[in-house]
Amino acid sequence: MEITRLEKRNHYEEIKDQLVQFITSGKLKIGDKLPSTKEMAEQFGVGRSTMREALSALKAIGMIEIRQGGGCRVVSDQPLSEAAPADTIRLQSSTLLELLEARQSLETSNAAMAARKRSEEDVAKLRDIVSRMEMAAGDDEEGERLDLAFHQALVQATRNSIMVLLFETIMLQTENAIKDVRRAEMYASRAVAEQLYREHNAICEAIALGDSEAAALAMRAHLEHVEAIVTKHIQ
Repeated sequence: MEITRLEKRNHYEEIKDQLVQFITSGKLKIGDKLPSTKEMAEQFGVGRSTMREALSALKAIGMIEIRQGGGCRVVSDQPLSEAAPADTIRLQSSTLLELLEARQSLETSNAAMAARKRSEEDVAKLRDIVSRMEMAAGDDEEGERLDLAFHQALVQATRNSIMVLLFETIMLQTENAIKDVRRAEMYASRAVAEQLYREHNAICEAIALGDSEAAALAMRAHLEHVEAIVTKHIQ
């Protein structure tokens, strides 16, 4: 692969886009195994956490599979959003609200489960992301990236592969639908970004304490806030 080294760190979307291009152009074919996360991180000039986020994004659009301890393998030469049939979900306002409702139900359960099953490493990762959220308040691109990273780290802390699969399916649809709203109405505003930081911090600390009920309540409050912002925007 002729990788273009990134000049700025943490641009996982740029990495994902390069890998998509390698696959759709045939430079990487179905069945091919990708280099290790460590190798690719060095080639792109980013940290391993950023590289893992890029690979998770590639998995979310159905182009690779990530095997536990076995690396990544190409499974499709078209992104899910392009390969999906024409009758796939059309995100009208009513459908979008149903999608947000489904996300709230899933992620409330994820938060409770993560509080029961998280490791110290999971807690450290969540706290690191939350800390960076506080520093990124007002930076719409970085705030959006860290938000997704937090929810990805949280679902990984459930230690439940089915929850991870459901999360990736719902989040792919949700992120595509509310991407513009998130940047314009949430992370471009310092005041809103700071409130979202506090909400994520509350979720994180409840998980750190192993308090399932508090984690679920904090997640519900956070997602109700997000839903209120989106609802106001689409009305």
